[in-house]
Order: sequence, then C-alpha cells, then structure tokens
Amino acid sequence: MLESTFPEFSQTEVLMIKSMTAFARVQASEKYGTLTWELRSVNSRYLDVICRMPEELRAQEGKVREVVNKRLQRGKVECNLRFKPELVTDTGIEVNEALTKSLIEACQKINNKLHQPSEIDPVEILSWPGVVAEPEQDYKSIFAASESLLNQALNELIDNRQREGARLGELIKSRCDSMQQIVNTVREQLPEIQQRYREKLTARLEELKASVDRERLEQELVYLAQKMDVDEELDRLDAHLKELCEVLGRDEAIGRRLDFLMQELNREANTLGSKSADISTTQASVELKVLIEQMREKVQNIE
Repeated sequence: MLESTFPEFSQTEVLMIKSMTAFARVQASEKYGTLTWELRSVNSRYLDVICRMPEELRAQEGKVREVVNKRLQRGKVECNLRFKPELVTDTGIEVNEALTKSLIEACQKINNKLHQPSEIDPVEILSWPGVVAEPEQDYKSIFAASESLLNQALNELIDNRQREGARLGELIKSRCDSMQQIVNTVREQLPEIQQRYREKLTARLEELKASVDRERLEQELVYLAQKMDVDEELDRLDAHLKELCEVLGRDEAIGRRLDFLMQELNREANTLGSKSADISTTQASVELKVLIEQMREKVQNIE
C-alpha cells in the first residue's frame, strides 16, 4: 500500500476558513431610543453591501459601507438598521404654528367651494406630517452608537461565518482524504491492469489462431500502454490535492482559489476516465467526480 504524502490538518488551521452564509442581530437601548442592527450574509462572487435604514439616519450609509468593506471580503451582505425613538412624555406637544395656519386656510378655501362644507377636524390637522414637531435628536450620539453597534454585529457575523467555515473545511478535508485513497489505489493497481490487459489481448489472438508478428504485437502493446498510461493524471491529482490542503490552511479569502482547484480536479478526473481500459479505473473516475462535486457545493459557500 502506498503511503499518502497528503498534509495533515490541525483543527486550528481548519478554523481559518470562513463561510459566506451567516446571520447576526444586536440591539441597544439608550436615552434617545432603541437601535437594532440585523446583518444577513449569503453567497456572492464579490462583496455586495445593501443598506436599509431610516431616512433620518441615511447620512450614515457611507460610513456603514466603509466599515463593512474593511471587515468582509466576499458575500452579499444586507445591513438593516432599525431605530425606535424614545417617547417623551414629560413635555407638552409642540405645534408648528405656521404649518397649522396654512393647513386651516387651505381647508377653508376648499370648504368655500363645496355645497356641503365639512367641519375641520383638529385631530386630522394634528396628524398631518410636520404639524406636531418632533423632539430634537442628538444625531451625533446616535451615529456613534450605531457605528459601535454595527461593529458588534459584524463581530457576531464573522464568528458565525468562522464556525460554519470550520465545519465546511472538515467536510472538504474528509473528501480530500477519500480522493487521495482512490488515487493511491489506482496507482497501485495500474501495473496489474496493464498486465491483465496484455494477457487478455494475447489470449484473444490465440483464440483467433491468427498468425501474429511478435514484433508488431509488442509495438501495439507499447502503444496501448502509452495510451492507457494515467501516471501524469494521477500525479496532477496528487499535486492539486496537496495544493487544496495547503490553501485550506490559509488565513485569507480562499473561495475563488478553491473554485479554480475544483475545476482542475474535475478536468483530471475526466481525463482519467477517458483513458480508462479497466472497469475499476472507470469506477474510480466516477467516484472522484462525485467527491469533487460534493466539494464544489461546499466551496460555493466559502469566502
């Protein structure tokens, strides 16, 4: 049995992987009201930040994007900010006199043109936007608290990404181990397969009782052996698997690199199958492609 030179993984190395799928929610209540950040992150080829927030806090959107861009590298990230102002009950209602007067005059003009004018309802006037003045907010403090809360939400989001990434890394590593075993098995069986094919061809010629030029037969056997030779494909599969293992241990965004390696592994597995002259090699090629597809599905989630 050939010994695999596949590098060993430590649990710490696996934890470096980050998923792109995660959710985080944080909330804080202050004297001015309650702020809530909800962050949702899903797969995306690039970093796509979507901000949803109240209009009175819209001036903070640029800062939000800047903070997220510094902390994350890939994924579609929805940033939802909710703000519920604290109700002030110890002060009276402050009415916008100018706006109220304009509304009453407008209502009276309309009533003058109606055959059956209606009475002006004071409650409806008060419900008009801007009539009751909102208490002034300390938006500087709100913006500062919002940014601090956003960083807390990002910490939680990144922790969730890392936990899921660690699980994905373990699943990918187990598929890598299975692929390495298949590659080693095919490499071990290769001389036996070639010899078996040679004996089968010789026996078939003897059955036909054909007069065979031994030198020509040897040339054909050498040609077939070269055509069936998959050492190069096995070497490249070995190299790609070792590179995959090394990439999984990097503390950086590795999703695109892993996606490229999946393409290369799939290419070599297909070539192995096309060169196969034995059912066991064909089966090995199919098993490799199944494992590669399973890894590819998981790679789609990695940052």
